[in-house]
Amino acid sequence: MAEQIRVVTLNCWGLKYVSKDRHERVTAIAHALARSDYDIIALQEIWVEADYNEIRQSVVPRLPYTKLFHSGALGAGLGILTRWPIIATSMTPYSLVGEPTDVFGGDWFVGKGVGSVTIMHPVLGPVQLFVTHFCAKGGESGPEYNRTYRLVNAWEFAKVARQAAELGRYVIAMGDFNSIPTSLPMNVVLNHAGLVDSWATSHAHIPPPSGMLSPIEGVINYGVTADSPLNSYRDSKPSGDPIVRKYQGKRLDYILFRHPVPTGPTITQVVFSDSIPGNSCSYSDHFGVEATLVIDTQAEGKQDDMASLKDTSAMWFNSPSELSPNAITEMMNAFNTSYRMSQDRSRKELIIFGTSILVLIGLIIGSAWVAVPWLNPVFVLLVIFLSWQATTKLYEGFIFGNWERKALQNVIEELELYKQILASQAPYDR
Repeated sequence: MAEQIRVVTLNCWGLKYVSKDRHERVTAIAHALARSDYDIIALQEIWVEADYNEIRQSVVPRLPYTKLFHSGALGAGLGILTRWPIIATSMTPYSLVGEPTDVFGGDWFVGKGVGSVTIMHPVLGPVQLFVTHFCAKGGESGPEYNRTYRLVNAWEFAKVARQAAELGRYVIAMGDFNSIPTSLPMNVVLNHAGLVDSWATSHAHIPPPSGMLSPIEGVINYGVTADSPLNSYRDSKPSGDPIVRKYQGKRLDYILFRHPVPTGPTITQVVFSDSIPGNSCSYSDHFGVEATLVIDTQAEGKQDDMASLKDTSAMWFNSPSELSPNAITEMMNAFNTSYRMSQDRSRKELIIFGTSILVLIGLIIGSAWVAVPWLNPVFVLLVIFLSWQATTKLYEGFIFGNWERKALQNVIEELELYKQILASQAPYDR
């Protein structure tokens, strides 16, 4: 017998008061998903609960089991809707997601992380689904420490996905990883968790581009989901990013999987790349990705033999791929550099805090000796500004600085232990 699991992931770009045409787009997404035949839907940036409920109501006749994940001050923006019963859920916030003073970035406030549900599949038994949205800050070029937060996200995501795999479960991971396929964060995700990229599997026959691509080729052949000229929300200015120029955009959205049973061909394609019917705008600032995962259990016998199949799968899952020493070294270098930069930044911010307090005291004392009445409002404004600056720098330099360094220290120590374990196992692998 053969079972197909049809999966789709979409970043809905659902920022309240910020995202353009949000109401129209969410309604169009809900209508499109209602007409689809997906078994599992993973959503990101679905921060307005009313938007999630609109989508949920449209698909609940087919996908009655749903979960919206909650985290941070504004929510995680993550949701999963599935055909099969949910038997467990969890939400794991990432330890580093941004800086509290980066208001326009917003990652600090939304509490990014990885949401997980375990479903009961009629053939495979417990299947663990993951949905995530990594930090965007850092781009793809320059030193790796520019992407420290995203690297922390990748490591923490890979750990929870690997733990699920070691239980012998079929794992499907979906989301906006904000990383191109060749990046270090994706190396960590794929190799530490032993996940398979469905797009790379189904498009292995397509060679790297040899010349200038058309935007349609970028989407169809190379899985571009972001920064495509076909998207109505792309900045009209020519991009200076060489990756965007080469591929006519970036592949940032993925469907990853890991399974213990033989599989048939995996079919993966970009979806939601057209404009909304009757409208000139796109469904989101990202395109979606769908995959058909084929689980072929025929070689393993009938349903009655699934117990022995699960025993085999547990053995398979306990032999995961591992990160290369070079990747571990590159990660540790990035984290150690970021640790030192955090120390320097905190030191400067605490100096600004101390200086602001001294100036504030001077202004308060000096205002008693000022005889010119019109200067009093100026003193009041300066006192307000310095009070705000002192409070902000104290919070940023002391509280967040220590928070950031302790999170980095945890990851560094985990990597050091992981490296030692790999080194101790190496002689036995020969």
